[in-house]
Amino acid sequence: MSKNFTIWQEVKSHIIITAAIIVSAIGWTAFLIPNQMLGGGVTGLSTIIYWLTDIPTGITIFVLNAILILIAFKSLGRRFAISTIYSVIMTSITFYVFQEFVFLKPIIEDRFLAAVLGAGLNGVACGLIFLEGSSTGGTDVIVVMINKYRNVTLGRLSLFINVAIITCSYFVFRDLELLIYSYVGLMVTSYTMDLTMNGSKQSVQMFIFSSKPHEIADKVSGEIRRGVTVIKGTGWYTKTESEILMVVVRKTESQRVIRIVKQLDPSAFVSVNTVMGVYGKGFEMMKK
Repeated sequence: MSKNFTIWQEVKSHIIITAAIIVSAIGWTAFLIPNQMLGGGVTGLSTIIYWLTDIPTGITIFVLNAILILIAFKSLGRRFAISTIYSVIMTSITFYVFQEFVFLKPIIEDRFLAAVLGAGLNGVACGLIFLEGSSTGGTDVIVVMINKYRNVTLGRLSLFINVAIITCSYFVFRDLELLIYSYVGLMVTSYTMDLTMNGSKQSVQMFIFSSKPHEIADKVSGEIRRGVTVIKGTGWYTKTESEILMVVVRKTESQRVIRIVKQLDPSAFVSVNTVMGVYGKGFEMMKK
């Protein structure tokens, strides 16, 4: 049963990564590249090379990522490196096919809209790929390496690195308007990436006031696999002692807790509060 579950998790992860890569490729090849938008990372460098030499971005992405994948093997572990290799190969193939055979002209010619839509799709895709423990290679490898030891958001790290890359590109094209639109796209990518990742990692603290605290605690710990703390309290209005349940879960798990409470005690009172961060087993690791 456990082996089948692990296999399903791997298959599910690769499906999500593949879908995210397609979304990212659409953002680049349908909106950004046809409108001569610059981006950061290996994809941005590949775009510059494409404009200068007409070499398809898919080929350049694959070549430039080869060295960085070797770094991933040494620094980030075998699983991350293998997953990244898969992502890089799929990215290269998808970019090549879309650019050469599908999106032969811009879908939207307005540069501002193209920057927002293309960068937004790319940011969501990168966030999903990071959540699956992979990356599309390039500067993503550097970003993940730094984030492994420091509590800095991935979107912010990407922003710093890619601003430098885009700024250097100005000396190649000497187009200030193009540079500004590229910065707009970069900020949209950074924001949507953080929004995608933090949305799934956001946690809540729940206080449950019920006449059946033990039954609820057993079911929450058994089905959701989260710890429950029992706190002794006194209802000031009723002047009766009671046991209050306190549980910290991911935001995505909070509705499951509420369903359990409703099923066992429809008259229960539940308080849900968003917390800034949760560190420890089952949540985020404490870093320097």
